[in-house]
This record gives sequence, structure tokens and C-alpha cells, in this order.
Amino acid sequence: MLESSFTFLKGIGDATERALWKDGLITWDQFLAHEALSRFSPYRKIQFDRELRLAQTRLEAGDASFFAQAFKTRDHWRLYDTYRDNTAYIDIETTGAPIPYGEITVVGIYGRGQMTTLIHGDTLSTSRLREELESYDLIVTFFGSGFDLPFLRAKFPGLALSQPHFDLCFTARRLGLKGGLKAIEKELDCPRSPELDGLNGLDAVRLWEEWQRGCEASGDLLIHYNQADTQNLEFVAETIYTRMVREYGPPSLHHTTA
Repeated sequence: MLESSFTFLKGIGDATERALWKDGLITWDQFLAHEALSRFSPYRKIQFDRELRLAQTRLEAGDASFFAQAFKTRDHWRLYDTYRDNTAYIDIETTGAPIPYGEITVVGIYGRGQMTTLIHGDTLSTSRLREELESYDLIVTFFGSGFDLPFLRAKFPGLALSQPHFDLCFTARRLGLKGGLKAIEKELDCPRSPELDGLNGLDAVRLWEEWQRGCEASGDLLIHYNQADTQNLEFVAETIYTRMVREYGPPSLHHTTA
């Protein structure tokens, strides 16, 4: 989907992009292959060609942060297929109080087939977060724009977090999916262990408090809960991305995401 996207070009919106697709210009290469296009002035075509060649150069160089700036946040979902193999799925738990009073208790990071759980007062630190996150090209969260990432930036100000960010919450809304992560998981038939059924963020606060009072079983359940929230983001991201391509992508890409 990335190399079929033109809305990051200055002056091209959704309607013009769809018109280009209808004209058979599905990819950057197809656009660049035409010396002139009737819908653009020669000057604008030259400008667009220059921007597209820069984007191709940055893509070949593995510079995902370039696209974080080039695309509007609402369009970062378009980057998922390109960077899915090097995506960090992130979910945090907190003490329940808002920034700056609350603390992060657990950070779950799932990527490249491995789960990492960082615990407040133990393995959770700026240096460890940098070590875990900086090698990833894309971040996926559920409502991370409003919760997870602001909390991480407030508590660990040394983190760059400059990657593109695919926030499933707002993308799901565009598809008519409502509710929180658990509600959307159920609607998408995403599996979750029976012992976690019904647990929510308030329970995560309670489990942390019980753990701090010495109940190891509560700690184990909290970690299990966070890991499920984190790992299930992959299933939800795959499903939502496929639906977004069908809804908002060029028809020629629909069969590739079936």
C-alpha cells in the first residue's frame, strides 16, 4: 500500500489519489514512467516526481522515520505491509492515576515473534526501552496516541519514539468498529484465554496493588493479561489493515490482502 500512496505529495488528496488509481497509475513507478500527465501542470509533475524519487530513496535506505513525517498520522496504517516484519506492538499498564501522577507498572512489547515484558522497579528503564524499541520501524498500539505513548514520553523523556505509529483505535473507527480493544477483539473473533475474560484496565491496577502487597499470583495474572493485550494487537492490526486496503486502497490490491 505504501508504494500505491500519493496523498503524502503536497497538493494531492484522497480524491485525486483515487483518480490516479482509476487512470491506472497504481504505483510510484507507474506515475514516474509518464513524462507528462494531463491532470497536472508540467511544473507540478516535476515536483511530484522529485518527491516520489526521494521517497523511493528513503524506502530503499530503510528510513521509516521519513514516512512518519511525510504522511499524516491518520495514514500511517498504509505503512503496515511494508514494515510488518519489523513492527513493535506495545501495550502498557499503569497505577491508574493520570500523567504526571501515575506510574507505568508494566510495558509489553511484542515483535519479531518475541514477547518482552518490562516491570516497574525491576527491568523497566529508559536504557532498556531504548534497547528494545529503537530497532523497530513501526509501532502499533490501541489508543496509544492518547495513552501509551504520552505516558512513555512523560516517564522516559529520553525515548525518541520517532517511528510511524499505526493506532488501531482510530483506524478501527473509520471502519465502523466501536468500543475498546476487548470489544473489537470479540467482533473480529480474536481469541483470548478464558482466565482473562472480563479483565480490564481497572483490574490491571488492582492486580498490581495486590502484587506489591506480596501476592505473586496477581503478578502472574497481570503479566499474562498484558501479554495478551500486546500480542493480540498483531491479529487486530492484520485484520484492520486488510479491511482498510479493501475500503481505501486501489482495487488492484484487494486480492493481495484477502
